[in-house]
Amino acid sequence: MKSGTSSDPGGTVDFGYQQIPAAEKAARVRSVFDSVAGRYDLMNDLMSGGLHRLWKRFALSQTGLRPGMRALDVAAGTCDLGAGLARQVGREGLVVLSDINREMLARGRDRLLDQGLFANLRFAIADAERLPFPDSSFDCVTIAFGLRNVTDKASALASMRRVLRPGGRLLVLEFSKPRGEALRAAYDAYCFNVLPALGRIVADDEASYRYLAESIRMHSDQETLAAMMRNAGLEAVRFHNLAGGIVALHLGCVY
Repeated sequence: MKSGTSSDPGGTVDFGYQQIPAAEKAARVRSVFDSVAGRYDLMNDLMSGGLHRLWKRFALSQTGLRPGMRALDVAAGTCDLGAGLARQVGREGLVVLSDINREMLARGRDRLLDQGLFANLRFAIADAERLPFPDSSFDCVTIAFGLRNVTDKASALASMRRVLRPGGRLLVLEFSKPRGEALRAAYDAYCFNVLPALGRIVADDEASYRYLAESIRMHSDQETLAAMMRNAGLEAVRFHNLAGGIVALHLGCVY
């Protein structure tokens, strides 16, 4: 059984560098994000030097959304993508923001309300592997920096594929594998030294940020994730490397 890909509830999956029972991972991930929710946005800016905003802006440029369409953001967290999606579909469209973590989603909801965005938004506590929406409900599904935390990635991709309409797109923005040995070595040093230190100093939570660094290392590389998306039934799958492959945006379509 490959870690993180089996649907066997009695199997094991990775939780950072640990192997844990698959049935425990969702609760463990939820606990991590409960812990970091209060400083999550600040830490994102510090950890990426603000680059995460550019990566998300690029993802939004690839949605293909127009006014009146429907979008779903899975693992929406504090709803960075939600604001952009809401503006793309307009007041006559609909954006559903889902996450398994109530605390993160509540912070995102409050943030969007403060921006005056609420008329075309809905919020749902939902598991990416078992999305509670009918087939062919959305023109675009996005997930940003959330797939690596899912227990069964194949099930999550299949679930997201199921709720896409014909002509729809799935966008997966996620940390990936840097291209080139020098960049990979420098990035590893950053992840395993700087990130935990920032977590300790800024968020008083070194352990959660060490897990996040480990989860990045354990996540699938670009080609493997592309193959997983094809196996889930997505077509015309392609990816864009960002920041030398530190992050990749994968796109797949439904025809």
